Amino acid sequence: MTDPHCAHAIDGETLAAYWLGELEAAVEAPLEEHLFGCARCTRRLEQFAALATGIRAAVRGGAVQAVITQPFLEQLRRQGMRIREYGLGPGERVDCTLGAKDDAVVSRLRVPLADVTRVDAVQSIDLPDGRVQQWRLEDVPFDPEAGEVLSLPSAAALRKLPAHTFRVRLVAVDAAGERPLGEYTFAHTPG
Repeated sequence: MTDPHCAHAIDGETLAAYWLGELEAAVEAPLEEHLFGCARCTRRLEQFAALATGIRAAVRGGAVQAVITQPFLEQLRRQGMRIREYGLGPGERVDCTLGAKDDAVVSRLRVPLADVTRVDAVQSIDLPDGRVQQWRLEDVPFDPEAGEVLSLPSAAALRKLPAHTFRVRLVAVDAAGERPLGEYTFAHTPG
């Protein structure tokens, strides 16, 4: 989607990083200069901002399940969301809940991420009737320097569930295949 009047259109990933405050000053300054002079890219940023506002509203309403970044989590906090956090290392289990006054819950999954280029999260829930539901989130965001993956379950869905066990298995994916990084267990009790 190139504007004939814009020789250097800003790609969506860079606009997202700019909006989330993830760019270094050396990259941000010339990008802002471009935005001030380019109506096309400014319109794209405004569209992204509107989308981000909708996503934040969905997160605030508890409708979103996602793997998020630290800057996104910080932005939710700056907006006044009350967020309960649980931190686990590989193989650990935690008793957890989502309290009535909590807007969201975030799991900090500590994991060795040296030389990892892609992480998938295989999630499962053991329901009280004996059924197990499993799904996979591919290519989730992660912070190799912090050594963690941040998981945000849907608060609205979580509030409807009875006591259950939820598991997350993180796997590294590359050209050689998959290798396990860690498994995390959450024993959830309604708040």
